[in-house]
Amino acid sequence: MKIALIGYGKMGKAIEEIALKKGHEIVLKIHIDNTEEFTEAAVAQADVAIEFTSPHSATDNIRKCISAGVPVVSGSTGWLAQWEEVKTFCEERNGTLLYASNYSIGVNLFFEVNSYLASLMAPYPDYEVSMEEIHHTEKKDAPSGTAISLAEQVLQHIKTKKSWINTPSSNADELLITSKRIDPAPGTHSIKYSSEIDDIEIIHTAHNRKGFAGGAVLAAEFVLGKKGIFTMKDVLGFS
Repeated sequence: MKIALIGYGKMGKAIEEIALKKGHEIVLKIHIDNTEEFTEAAVAQADVAIEFTSPHSATDNIRKCISAGVPVVSGSTGWLAQWEEVKTFCEERNGTLLYASNYSIGVNLFFEVNSYLASLMAPYPDYEVSMEEIHHTEKKDAPSGTAISLAEQVLQHIKTKKSWINTPSSNADELLITSKRIDPAPGTHSIKYSSEIDDIEIIHTAHNRKGFAGGAVLAAEFVLGKKGIFTMKDVLGFS
């Protein structure tokens, strides 16, 4: 499989290492110093593109890959306000897009646990739910995309919470996500249900980027030859 890496930072390099070990070929590497090389013609030589960049460039990057007729696996976060526009763009061009806020298999299992726990806790309003996420200081968005995904799962079940916030508030209907930036943490997410009697807490802690990178390569293998919009639920058979 020929892969275009759109974004060649720490994550891009981790993806490259795993992809090469699995016998894939990297035919394009786009980073901050060679953006002029990011053309539709250059991307078109790849079988699939893996895009990990920043919130301000992600949507344009995804569109360019789709326009080139190349399936794109995107892990950029902080751009989902434009999700419907990008989704429509992909569908109108019969393209392929797989988006996940986190590609780690462990995190995606954690998503399933989080949703199930929230459904169990829903009938018990004596438990107050809160969240915390910890990442390295180079993390550009807060809260993390993973934390937002977890929060949205909680909001689907805990009807006493109407929205999430990232700063402390006295409003009882808001779900607080506390964001901390501490090096060298690659990512820790926790959801806690607290009452006067006891606490129930689930935690996922990443030890390195290999889980995220390995999942992204797995997703790229999955979308090859497919058309449509996909998530990691499709890759892992959860949907």
